Amino acid sequence: MQRAQRLADKIAVVTGAAKGIGLAVAQALGQEGAAVMVSDVDDIAAQQAVDSLLQQGIRAEYTHCDVANKDQVQQLIQQTVQQLGGVDILVANAGIVKAAPFLEMSEEDFDAVLAVNLKGVFLTSQAAAQQMVQQGRGGSIITMSSVNGVMAIPSIAGYNASKGGVNNLTRCMALALAPHNIRVNAIGPGSINTEVLASVVSDKAAMDRVLSRTPLGRVGEPSEIGSVAAFLASQDSSYITGQIMYVDGGRMALNYTMPVPQQ
Repeated sequence: MQRAQRLADKIAVVTGAAKGIGLAVAQALGQEGAAVMVSDVDDIAAQQAVDSLLQQGIRAEYTHCDVANKDQVQQLIQQTVQQLGGVDILVANAGIVKAAPFLEMSEEDFDAVLAVNLKGVFLTSQAAAQQMVQQGRGGSIITMSSVNGVMAIPSIAGYNASKGGVNNLTRCMALALAPHNIRVNAIGPGSINTEVLASVVSDKAAMDRVLSRTPLGRVGEPSEIGSVAAFLASQDSSYITGQIMYVDGGRMALNYTMPVPQQ
């Protein structure tokens, strides 16, 4: 069955789109009919992502962008307008995590995480929103939060702080941009099958701990985040703004530890 083209004639910018969740989001938006500007700092992986999207019949371009750099963010939006014709959707997905015991975490690592994960969301959202206001046809901004914006893990203090900041920044932007018919929502993934998860879940015991706090009993797939992003970008969510949608296998609802079946 052919997928409905809910995003036909729309233009999307996806940051951190070279792989993982970002690539899955770009693919989901493209399959719904959107043209996609892929943005990342990994030029080789990003070009491979664009090639993959093009092979699927998705119109896609690439612009290198460090989202913590205002000049590069402005260039990203300008390139999108020049190459694709405007900006209707932004998915501010770019993010990093640096793990260390709290008492040993360096100032440099803390600053680096907040620069990308929080400041980067501010810069990209502001630049995209300015373009959307100028166009006068509304739009949808989707930020990438995490269950760890609410549920703290002491070894990733910077990440926790950045995602908590994204939650309230999302609400703030939703209120500020509502008069312009620009909706702003966040997606809060739980444990998703990506390289980031693999970097912190390195053995069976660690995976058992993840599954013990995931009622559905499995990790999520990047495509399951992509489908939520496509919904939030479309008119199917036209009365939703200022929300954080958790895609977490039930983790946020859990207040006890579940036993893991032994294999």
